[in-house]
Amino acid sequence: MKRETRRAWRDFAYYSSLGFQVALSIFIGLFAGIYLDGRFETAPWLTLVGLGLGIAAGFRNIGLAIKKSRRL
Repeated sequence: MKRETRRAWRDFAYYSSLGFQVALSIFIGLFAGIYLDGRFETAPWLTLVGLGLGIAAGFRNIGLAIKKSRRL
């Protein structure tokens, strides 16, 4: 396989998994917040904080992907 073809497939795999990474970041933050709210009885505040951190982590993943694509 040519070098360019391998590189194209590797980039395709990375960018196609980006949506999964974003969704997973959001769900991890959300469920961590729900768990902590149940543990400390602070509903809904830690859920909102966890959701916000999850969304921030998802946008960070998108930002890193954009930075990587500009470097190429």
